[in-house]
Amino acid sequence: MAGSLKDQLLNMGLVDKKKAKQAETEKRQQKKKASKARKSGQAVVDEQAEKQQQLEQQRKAKQEKDRELNRQRDEERRNREIEAQCRQMINQHHIALPKDGEVAYNFVYDKKVKTLYVDDTLQGQLIRGQLAIAVLEEKFYLLPDLFAEKIEQRIPDYVIRIEPEEEPDEDDPYADYKIPDDLMW
Repeated sequence: MAGSLKDQLLNMGLVDKKKAKQAETEKRQQKKKASKARKSGQAVVDEQAEKQQQLEQQRKAKQEKDRELNRQRDEERRNREIEAQCRQMINQHHIALPKDGEVAYNFVYDKKVKTLYVDDTLQGQLIRGQLAIAVLEEKFYLLPDLFAEKIEQRIPDYVIRIEPEEEPDEDDPYADYKIPDDLMW
């Protein structure tokens, strides 16, 4: 009885050759389907894993994009707050220009020479660097140096600082001939 079950059933006459062949083809087809199912199941698993990976990458990219947008919004909000603080400092602490200012004080703003009419004391303070000029909406304001420094740290474009005169070099041959900047014609 060393033969296969098919051979044994054929020898006993329980099954004819036609039915045996049909059973064999069905068995082969089932094996093919099973192997295809395993392969396609593997492919389905691979597709699902790939989709999961793509979804994970998209989620991470979206999170990164959202973080970047939030950072930009926070930065814009901080910039608006700083600008509002500077505006408030200028409006609260500016020194009013005299209406009857007789002395023209010239300075450079935006590559153009601008003129403010001040009195003698304000001109002296501007020359010594005790006052600075602040620009807000194309208007010029005089500010004490302390507040001008605070504004300049936050938004340097708002402050026009007039540097105090430097000490002349010792070996300068024209040191005795000082050029007055408050010369009245």
